[in-house]
Amino acid sequence: MYGSPNILGMAIKLAEPPVRRITAPLERRPKGLFSSPPARTLGLLGSAVVLGCVTLAGVAYGSKQIPFGTVLDAFFNYNPALNDHLIVRSLRVPRNIVGLLVGVALGLSGAVMQGVARNPLADPGILGVSAGAALAVVIAIYVFGVATLLGYVWFAFAGALVASLVVYFLGSLGREGATPVKLALAGAAITAFLGSMTSAILLVDVATLDQYRFWAVGSIAGRTPQVATEVAPFILAGSIMALASGRVLNALSLGDDVARSLGQKVGLARAFSAFAVVLLTGAATAAAGPIGFVGLTVPHIARSITGPDYRWILPYSAVLAPILLLSSDIIGRVVARPGEVQVGIITALVGSPFFVMLVRRRKLAEL
Repeated sequence: MYGSPNILGMAIKLAEPPVRRITAPLERRPKGLFSSPPARTLGLLGSAVVLGCVTLAGVAYGSKQIPFGTVLDAFFNYNPALNDHLIVRSLRVPRNIVGLLVGVALGLSGAVMQGVARNPLADPGILGVSAGAALAVVIAIYVFGVATLLGYVWFAFAGALVASLVVYFLGSLGREGATPVKLALAGAAITAFLGSMTSAILLVDVATLDQYRFWAVGSIAGRTPQVATEVAPFILAGSIMALASGRVLNALSLGDDVARSLGQKVGLARAFSAFAVVLLTGAATAAAGPIGFVGLTVPHIARSITGPDYRWILPYSAVLAPILLLSSDIIGRVVARPGEVQVGIITALVGSPFFVMLVRRRKLAEL
């Protein structure tokens, strides 16, 4: 009789630790700047307004500044005889549309990769996906003589898919499976290998180098409306898939065992998300070349605003990434007048310090 309360107390104490181990990861996760859904919605709308302003600025500013009144006049009262109208409609508008599409693709693909790999350093450029797409495009030029964007896209898809499968296979070797550290190391090794293969092909064929070098630096300059038309369906499909995977990524971020206990089919969920990344990365790389650090930095900025919920991280990434890309493009055109610095160089200059800070600050990496 007297021992029963003690036995009951001991049973309660033994039952408490497993409960704490499951719920602690959720409780300890840092809150974002906006903690309530209405605040997050207003923040997303505000970001969309900023994106509209940056897009308009991208049309007006460049090696030649065009007044906003002239820009609006070019839209509503187009006169092909006027040089400024011609620049706006035939050069800058297509360029900004491609930049918008590529930014959305890179932001979403980076956020999805970080969720699937459970790795804050995951990025299409770091995990070898962009390098695989780039090598496939070089092979398309060198071996098959492909010279059109539509041809680039399919080879870029194949290269991105093969590279992602190889990285995941190498990162899954061993008893622990695909851990974040092993995936990062496998991605770094595959990126170096694919980069060396790309350089080897370019060194032995000057014609391929001439065709490739303007694309490889990462640029949206000179892109035509046809480029936007050809990549838009792939980016739209990949974006829908990525945005639909928010709930799944929330479960995967807690670990495979917890995700299974919540009813998720982990293998199918990873395959679905990885296919979205292949669509987005392949289309973006084919359209603008390999542009780094956008997919790495933007999801962390989104996470600091919204918290760890991928249902909000993904739409914020889709809006913030084109803001970063188009702003970098404007900076590249303004700082080197009358020439320009390619957007891939500017994003690298912006993203490299953030990458170093991310590695050094463990708290930020665990967001």
